Amino acid sequence: MRHYNQLTLEQRYGIYSLLKTGHNQSEIALTIGVHKSTISREVKRNRGQRGYRHKQAHVKALDQRQGKIRPHIDGSTWAFIERLIQKEWSPEQIHSWMKDNMAMSVSHEWIYRYILKDKQAGGSLHLHLRCRKKRKKRYGAHDRRGSIKNRVSIDERPIVVEERSRIGDWEADTIIGKGHKQALVSLTERKSRLSLIYKVERKTKDEVTDAVTKLLNPIKDNVLTLTSDNGKEFSGHETIADHLSADFYFAHAYSAWERGTNENTNGLIRQYFPKNRDFRTITDDEIIRVIKKLNNRPRKCLGFKTPNQVFFGELSNVALTT
Repeated sequence: MRHYNQLTLEQRYGIYSLLKTGHNQSEIALTIGVHKSTISREVKRNRGQRGYRHKQAHVKALDQRQGKIRPHIDGSTWAFIERLIQKEWSPEQIHSWMKDNMAMSVSHEWIYRYILKDKQAGGSLHLHLRCRKKRKKRYGAHDRRGSIKNRVSIDERPIVVEERSRIGDWEADTIIGKGHKQALVSLTERKSRLSLIYKVERKTKDEVTDAVTKLLNPIKDNVLTLTSDNGKEFSGHETIADHLSADFYFAHAYSAWERGTNENTNGLIRQYFPKNRDFRTITDDEIIRVIKKLNNRPRKCLGFKTPNQVFFGELSNVALTT
């Protein structure tokens, strides 16, 4: 079990975001991958007069652990920056995203210096830069290569989606098989937790777009919004939205808690299709059985009703087939 003061800044941002959206401590713990008692201690010990705020909590925790003023940029922050560099984010993109989403600023020049120091020490961070030639002064150019065209941020999503007060708000993701051979498209409805699964040969834009529309077309009247991560496989979001007459939104990068319902469902799906499973061996019958198990299982968060009961309103006529 991870002790509370070993949380990273990234995890504390997750706690802050999930608390704001009404998640309980057990749900937060499952989403960010720690024990629920860690969340309880963290919120109790590191909250301020204005409630729990991630940056303030991080400073307080570091001061408690070190017994002194924290360094200007602490080790967990640099570790987080390293992960973004390894995802081929440019220093400018890292600086802008952290400033907008984490209420802190690390200049792109500092990040370049950090990469150079790592290179001089024999590290490999510099290999993740798009251009590894000698760096020249930049004049505001922004590399948009790899971005998803016409993506709409979760910031523009209606607040009613957060309330889970209606049926029709879905979260989407993909689950990768062993050796990156084939994938599962996973859809979860936020209020009812209804889960749908579809196997694709390749995790491409066209196959994922086709899978999402096939899964949701039979119930398109109950599809109002979809929210996914920033994977390129969801580049067909406009086609999906048009076909289903729905609105499609994208979560912030590295913010899995913004799709916490789907993330939790993926954990349940992994119980049946673990990481070491060759997805090429998965049959349609297996997928149907798993869908039935997930949707006919009573959930505590639903007052021990099943997702099928909540979604379809079949309070007495649900087939409990397993």
